[in-house]
Amino acid sequence: MMKLRFAARGGVVAACLLLGGLPGDGLAAERVQGRSLVRSHRGIVASEHPLASQAGAQVLAEGGNAVDAAIAANAVMGVVAPMTCGLGGDLFALVYEARTGQLHGLDASGWAPAGLTIPLLESLGFTNMPQRGIHAITVPGVVAGWEALGQRLGRRPLARVLDPAIRIAEEGFPVSDIVAGYWKSSEQRLSRDPEAARTFLVDGRGPAAGERFRNPDLAWSLRQVARGGRRAFYEGPVARRLLACWREHGGRLDAADLSEYRPDWVAPIATTYRGWTVYEIPPAGQGIAALMMLNLCEPFPLGAWGREDPRRWHAMIEAKKLAYADLLRYVADPRRNRIPVTGLLDKAYAGERAKAINPEQAASEVPAGQPPGHGGDTTYLCAVDREGNLVSLIQSNYEGFGSGLVAAGTGFGLQNRGALFTWQRDHPNVLAPRKRPLHTIIPGFLSRGDLRIAFGIMGGWNQAQAHAQFVANVVDHGLNLQAALEAPRFTKMTFTGTDVQIESRVPGEVIRTLEAQGHTVRVLEAFADAVGGGQAVARDFGTGQNLGASDPRKDGAAIPEPIRGR
Repeated sequence: MMKLRFAARGGVVAACLLLGGLPGDGLAAERVQGRSLVRSHRGIVASEHPLASQAGAQVLAEGGNAVDAAIAANAVMGVVAPMTCGLGGDLFALVYEARTGQLHGLDASGWAPAGLTIPLLESLGFTNMPQRGIHAITVPGVVAGWEALGQRLGRRPLARVLDPAIRIAEEGFPVSDIVAGYWKSSEQRLSRDPEAARTFLVDGRGPAAGERFRNPDLAWSLRQVARGGRRAFYEGPVARRLLACWREHGGRLDAADLSEYRPDWVAPIATTYRGWTVYEIPPAGQGIAALMMLNLCEPFPLGAWGREDPRRWHAMIEAKKLAYADLLRYVADPRRNRIPVTGLLDKAYAGERAKAINPEQAASEVPAGQPPGHGGDTTYLCAVDREGNLVSLIQSNYEGFGSGLVAAGTGFGLQNRGALFTWQRDHPNVLAPRKRPLHTIIPGFLSRGDLRIAFGIMGGWNQAQAHAQFVANVVDHGLNLQAALEAPRFTKMTFTGTDVQIESRVPGEVIRTLEAQGHTVRVLEAFADAVGGGQAVARDFGTGQNLGASDPRKDGAAIPEPIRGR
């Protein structure tokens, strides 16, 4: 046992991730998590709603693989948590293919309409990028993403994979506790659009926890996609309803903006962290900031300091500021800009940037560096199957119910991803026709030896900093997947200043020390929504065992593949 404890402090070996409740391991008295890991030699699906996880697990039992299960779970999430995701949003995925050992990346984020320009918006009276309404919407990418994933890496036809979501939309479901709270907070936003109010409000209010909610219009849209795939959404009956919505609200989307849209298969970017390899989707996503954070933290002995050492918290908070300063300065659509990815991930560059961290004082203003080579609302889910294929998938409307608009008869909200464009003419993320904005949603992946881990944590600009904290919990502190998700976290949603939010489970001495260093600390509830909820699944190829974990900050669950009857 002493050997295992030492190995955990030194970087975590495979056996450490399998601890956390094994008979006779002596750890029961020092349990640091509320839920146990889910273990199975069959597949596991983890999402933020039990019905979504159940749908994915059932698809596994019927012969589907992790890709099919992830699509099924994602479709159900769009029904049961429509403020976070759905047919009107975007999608990113990392897929580990066990047969080849290859990690695939998919960017299914949409572009701005060809007719949407800054001069046009200025002529309409805007002085900044609209945050809501028709001009904040980019082309939804999720349906094209589903089809691309299924055709290349899935096994089951889309019609079968979407069937659970269609049935739940038609028959209704009892609204879960946390989702009911999200729904209530969106009542005013939904009431501004008659079609959004008709679709998502009941007598002018959001449905309460336990109340049965049906969405027959969404069932119709899902059925069109099940029958006709991406063509139905981007060129067929759903597209016609979308275009009618744009015309009604004075938008600039045309039929070609929809029909010509395609997702991109991309090469994941990666860094090493104390012997592990951490992968993210490349820009225009913010995943590169998680990798930069880890590079910045690597010179500091976080594991030796321990999880309750103020030095550990201070170093990670300051690393976040440095990484996000570079994120905001350099990350944009790589098809339209030269992004210095290699330079931003350079270890020597990180070492020099890390020297800017004052161990005694919180920084208020952090400028972007000069890398070498340079001239909330979201759902995350993951799946692993019995063969060891893993999917890390994230999908989002951006903010609650996105733009606040619903195309008549479709049953889903349209995202507001265009809100993330800037109007600064010389900035790489400036609005331009057919351009994709800087994106907040990111799936994560982690590997070492025989272990492969798919993970993600939701929450707007919280995501990259939460990814880095999850990785540190696993690598530096030897926590298993469930404990790593549950462990208290900080978040800093701003790009300047000394403000930081920390969950109340962090010891008071840590908070007092941070305040003495100049951090302006806001203490959150014990399991705070602000720090995001996450999911994780893993495959240990050495033992053939799969693991699943689900964050108690959400309504969800990690559900294993059921055994089919004889």
